[in-house]
Formats: sequence, structure tokens, C-alpha cells
Amino acid sequence: MRSGGAAYYSGCDQQPHFLDSCFLCRKPLGKNSDIYMYRGDTPFCSQECRQEQIEMDESSEKRLKLSSSSSSSKRSNAVRQNKDSTKESDTKKAVRRGTVAVA
Repeated sequence: MRSGGAAYYSGCDQQPHFLDSCFLCRKPLGKNSDIYMYRGDTPFCSQECRQEQIEMDESSEKRLKLSSSSSSSKRSNAVRQNKDSTKESDTKKAVRRGTVAVA
């Protein structure tokens, strides 16, 4: 580990640790400063950065839910229309009672 500055390096490979900078604004996280975490492993320099990420995640999740619900409603409408057309075609067939139809 280096002396001075914020350095959370994990050995000799010298790759930056995930706690080196804020996930949103990329501001370096100090050794003696608070780190605000979100979803387990996402660090932020302030509550404001963390809250902004939370709001972005919530809005994207809402968009996904809306798009999936609209596509599922389109699918259910198509199924309903298919059932309706099947019922119409079934009622137009003439079938005599007491006969057996073998296909």
C-alpha cells in the first residue's frame, strides 16, 4: 500500500480498488472521508451523489416496467383477438347432432 493519499490497492497488481472514487462524479474518495454505499458495492462521495444515482435507477426501472407491461398487454390483446376469431369461426360451422367427426 502506498503512503499518503487515498489508496485502496489490493497488492502488487496496482489496479484501482472500487473504493478509490465516487461512482457518479469520479471524485477521489479520501482516506479519512465518509463513503456512502448503495446496492452493496457502489461507493459515493456524498449523500447527494448517492441520491442522484438512486433516482436514476428508479426512473429506469419504472421505464422498464412500463415497457414490459405495455408489451404484455399487447400480447394479451392479441391472444384475446385470436380467441374471439376462433369463436366466430366455430359458430359458423354447421355440425349435426348425433354424428361423430373424426379428423
